[in-house]
Amino acid sequence: MNFEVFVLGTSGMMPLPGRFLTSAIVRREGELFLFDCGEGTQISLKMLNIKWKKISAIFISHMHADHVTGLPGMLMLSSQVDREDPLVIYGPARLHEYINQTRKLLDMYINYEIVVKTIEPGTIVENDEFSVDAFRLDHTKPCFGYTMREKSRPGMFHPDKAIELGVPRGPLWSALQHGQSVVLDDGRNIEPNDIMGEPRGGRTFSYVTDTLYSEKIAKHVTNADLLLCEGMFDESLAESAREKKHMTARQAAMIARDAQVASMGLLHYSPRYTDRDLKVLLQEAREVFPPAFLARDRMAFDIPLKD
Repeated sequence: MNFEVFVLGTSGMMPLPGRFLTSAIVRREGELFLFDCGEGTQISLKMLNIKWKKISAIFISHMHADHVTGLPGMLMLSSQVDREDPLVIYGPARLHEYINQTRKLLDMYINYEIVVKTIEPGTIVENDEFSVDAFRLDHTKPCFGYTMREKSRPGMFHPDKAIELGVPRGPLWSALQHGQSVVLDDGRNIEPNDIMGEPRGGRTFSYVTDTLYSEKIAKHVTNADLLLCEGMFDESLAESAREKKHMTARQAAMIARDAQVASMGLLHYSPRYTDRDLKVLLQEAREVFPPAFLARDRMAFDIPLKD
């Protein structure tokens, strides 16, 4: 069961050569989930050979140009690949207006259903396998972070325990593995936890960008396997970050540390930093959270199941 994360862009404000605007995509069991869609998103998808036809949902953080201007091209492109399934786009209130007006002004040919959902903090997607939560960030426009969290899986099945308890092979074993209690011919009731191990956790990905630092963010990304987090400035520009409602790399690391995430990649770099200059951001982040790293365009992460 695959769970992969691809960084499509890492730049803030403006795209640069080799550094497109901030966005990421999750590929889970062949299904794709896109987070933000600035200029250059299509190019990174093409370079990674990711089939955008498989994108079933897009999550927009906020209505600033560097996070949404790639959407029109993406929507038109999807009409060229015989898309049949609806495309669901989640985001702030103005997102619906932006998409509708752009479609009208550009007379866009769209041959599939687009569903735009205005979100509020809380769980915005939930099924038997995973959920996506949105949480409010503090930026100059309404802005949201996202956490995609797989549901817990049943514990390991222990056939030796089933045999010891006299549970016959076949449908009763299957029922117990699916969380159902069973009654044996002798009247004994067997519960799943009699023959199953402890539930096993799934995988978690969090995406946080364009926000003033707040210690409250940590609770929304707790124990993430991978957190992609804005670290736009170094500490010498902390006042500028505060005024513009952005974070420093050190502040991003504080969130990762407090949330006890497994790994945290910085992104949404200010264009003032050359690739060589980014080492300053990394150094400041690692002073607080040693596993921090610099996310780079088209980095790929395969997040394995823990057991």
